[in-house]
Amino acid sequence: MCAKILVVDDEESLVELLRTNLERDGYEVITASDGNAAIEIAERQKPDLILLDWMMPKKDGFEVCKVLRPKTKAPIIMVTAKGEEIDKVLGLEMGADDYITKPFSPREVLARVRAQLRRNTYIEKDPSVKENILRIGDLEIDKAAYQIRRDGKDVDLTFREFQLVLFLAENAGQVFSRESLLEHVWGYEYFGDVRTVDVTVRRTREKLEPDQKNYKYILTKRGVGYYFERAQ
Repeated sequence: MCAKILVVDDEESLVELLRTNLERDGYEVITASDGNAAIEIAERQKPDLILLDWMMPKKDGFEVCKVLRPKTKAPIIMVTAKGEEIDKVLGLEMGADDYITKPFSPREVLARVRAQLRRNTYIEKDPSVKENILRIGDLEIDKAAYQIRRDGKDVDLTFREFQLVLFLAENAGQVFSRESLLEHVWGYEYFGDVRTVDVTVRRTREKLEPDQKNYKYILTKRGVGYYFERAQ
């Protein structure tokens, strides 16, 4: 079945441009023109990916992302006309998986959509991923259920946060640069920004680490990148 994509924007011409190109690429497209409609349609239609504009009537994209993030594991790509760093970082803090700045080319949008959907389905398509529950220290990573437990208690992570922990845990002790993590976890090499990695690591640590002053799972190798501590 083709992936279902929710396009949320109040600019009708842009919606039609995205619809045309996405449908030409084989996707099913549903749309919403304001924040409230976006939430209602997303909860009812359960899209596989959401393209979410930043500036909208009734609820802006950040508010919509904050509401939907706990309810869906679908990748959320924020679309914004603003290029300032604070806007991008805030979107990631709210749970967005990626962002794209207007003006953009349809080709770039399609590349980002493909990358997010590819990473969001790789676990389902790889039977070897489902065979085991990975245990490292007091963490239990259930690869089939996309769930992590610490000391037997569930840790509520987004899909991208889960992927980050899984990748680092499966390669415990190996240090990865931000660029390498973009390639392996987000699934693309030149799209995106290394700040995406930093924000996701920070957000994940807030949920995963029992002591925010002394991290025990995701560690930083200064000047190099991040790594997962080996089990003691």
